Amino acid sequence: MSQENPSVLRVVAKLKELNIGGEVTHLADSARSAQEAADALGILVGQVASSIVFKLPDGSPLLVITSGRHRVDTELVAKELGVEKLHRADADFVKESSGFSIGGVSPVGWVNPATIVIDLALNDYEVVWAAAGHPHTVFPTNYAELLSATNARPMVVGD
Repeated sequence: MSQENPSVLRVVAKLKELNIGGEVTHLADSARSAQEAADALGILVGQVASSIVFKLPDGSPLLVITSGRHRVDTELVAKELGVEKLHRADADFVKESSGFSIGGVSPVGWVNPATIVIDLALNDYEVVWAAAGHPHTVFPTNYAELLSATNARPMVVGD
């Protein structure tokens, strides 16, 4: 199942390349939402690093790595990025841009480049968990590792 999934294998390889030591964990239940992931892992929902994909006005992808404790404020993020607005990304755009299906979008191992921002709120936690390419796989990391691994721009993305 998810252990042999090409998307998961791509994430595992990228984590190794980036020297991120957290082991990919396979969950019995789906972790499609931050709350599902938190419940399955026995952690606070804020410790879930959700990867949300948007489309920028020029048609390129934007990855927002956000704490599961709040929703992305699209107006705030658009203003910070100096664009008029963020557009919702459909499942096809997410898959084409990232190589991952919605529910398993990892912050690492993307097949195409993207603009990436990371929620400063993730720095409130010693350990955060992110999707590993499949709705049943996650990996532990921390804010500093994610920031370095993704070359993301830190910002407040919600409240």
